[in-house]
Amino acid sequence: MVLPIVAYGDPVLKKKGKDITKDYPNLQGLLDNMYETMYNAYGVGLAAPQIGLDIRLFLVDTSAFAEDTGLDEQEQAYLKDFKRTFINAQIIEETGDEWAFNEGCLSIPDVREDVFRKPKITIEYYDENFEKHTETFEGLVARVIQHEYDHIEGILFTDKLSSLKKRLIKGKLSNISKGKISVDYKMRFPNQKKKR
Repeated sequence: MVLPIVAYGDPVLKKKGKDITKDYPNLQGLLDNMYETMYNAYGVGLAAPQIGLDIRLFLVDTSAFAEDTGLDEQEQAYLKDFKRTFINAQIIEETGDEWAFNEGCLSIPDVREDVFRKPKITIEYYDENFEKHTETFEGLVARVIQHEYDHIEGILFTDKLSSLKKRLIKGKLSNISKGKISVDYKMRFPNQKKKR
């Protein structure tokens, strides 16, 4: 089932997510719905806060990047098959020199900005079967994971922008929160005036 994606301005996007247990109600159904929602919006990642749940859960599928001709064949092949569910994730380490990449977010449609992040991360998480993993990721995969991880920490990519950039997009963000935007996927806007 395709769920509405929560738009910028909703308090749930600023909450730090809570850990869940393997007995979380209908976890498999939730994951199925989240994947369906993400694909419906042509996303490469989706975090639980983006569908209104303040829990530590996000998913990533970078196959959309596999067509990027700016990447070498090895990275394209890796991105094509990278699909993971991250539950109760904790980033243990971020290393390397920060690099900029133009990021967007399904909760903040039509806003894209360069964000600086470290290129390599080590993360501890549980998969959909509640098996524990500790893995190191680099490059674009690491970046997508960092972006989604920020969501479960109550951080949006716009929080990482300079104060000048924030001022420049303030009006756009306000319009998004009010639903004054055209999107081709289901959204829930926190400050939308109710139609009479």
